[in-house]
Amino acid sequence: KLKENLARLLEREGFIAGFRVTPNVDKPGATLKIDLKYAEDRRKSIIGIKRVSKPGLRIYKKSDQMPKVLGGVGVAVVSTSRGLMTDREARKARLGGEVLCYVW
Repeated sequence: KLKENLARLLEREGFIAGFRVTPNVDKPGATLKIDLKYAEDRRKSIIGIKRVSKPGLRIYKKSDQMPKVLGGVGVAVVSTSRGLMTDREARKARLGGEVLCYVW
């Protein structure tokens, strides 16, 4: 569920072309397939991803302490009480939460 919501957020922000979830026949769960997005000159749209919060060290930020990634070019993915959202959306909604990763 978290991975699907992250893929939905990345698609909405324009980092990936699309995604699809296919149920597995032989085992429980499903497979998430992500279609990467490229520019016309074959440059990738995701330059980097950095994981911030880890199981051994969770990173929480208040809405006024949300980090800006590369001066606003990238996004910080934040898990809030209202679900996954970008740092901009969390700031606008005045919500804090766990900073999962940075994408630029």
